[in-house]
Amino acid sequence: MARISGVNIPSNKGVAIALTSIFGIGRYKAGKVCESSRVDPLRRVHTLDEAEVIRLREVIDRDYVVEGDLRREISMNVKDLMDLGCYRGLRHRKGLPVRGQRTSTNARTRKGKSKPIAGKKK
Repeated sequence: MARISGVNIPSNKGVAIALTSIFGIGRYKAGKVCESSRVDPLRRVHTLDEAEVIRLREVIDRDYVVEGDLRREISMNVKDLMDLGCYRGLRHRKGLPVRGQRTSTNARTRKGKSKPIAGKKK
């Protein structure tokens, strides 16, 4: 099992799909990584030799921000918004949708489980 950026890559999948298990690498970036490291994206991970895994690891470490660094960067950006007190920061702080979605009915993912209202019985 190959280990890249602190993540165990699934060995029975194609290289391009397996790289998407790394936080910060999607399908497009996985294709670009395979292209720049000269690895066939359709090959299975368990068929790669050590040199190819090392090339993949070097390209990802050199060109992309992934895993812990990316998570830290995102959380710092959100924290900066909250410290500024801008509209998006206030929405983050209150746990409400940030990008203009309606909250009257459809915000259960962000707001959490609905709370019963006292005195609502008929």
